[in-house]
Amino acid sequence: MTDSRVAPTTSLVRAALSARCPACGIGPLYDGWLLFAPRCRACGLDYERFNVGDGPAAFLILIVGGLVTALALFLHLAAHPPFWVHILLWVPITTALVVLCLRVSKAALLILEYRNDAGEGRVSARSGRDRQP
Repeated sequence: MTDSRVAPTTSLVRAALSARCPACGIGPLYDGWLLFAPRCRACGLDYERFNVGDGPAAFLILIVGGLVTALALFLHLAAHPPFWVHILLWVPITTALVVLCLRVSKAALLILEYRNDAGEGRVSARSGRDRQP
């Protein structure tokens, strides 16, 4: 069985930042800010077959949350600002970081699923016949 996929020519980071189709590199991945298009406008690759799920959001909340917490503690220990300064500063920064990084991380996960031919769990037809009783 041969695979008709073209070997990736760009790095994952560059491909995720450009948010282009993993097959042709021309069509956009997104219809909106965070909503995937149903398919590539250029080559017709069906994006709905990929299951990105909530993985990128969970990791980003943990990573950005840790980073913002460390920065907030540093600021508090260095300058002792009032509480409202923390609210006005860190809530928008956290929101912006999560939303901006979510777009890139979702694109990266979809591209990785395409490059690795990932799919739902499946058992090969041969595996059941190979066992000896």
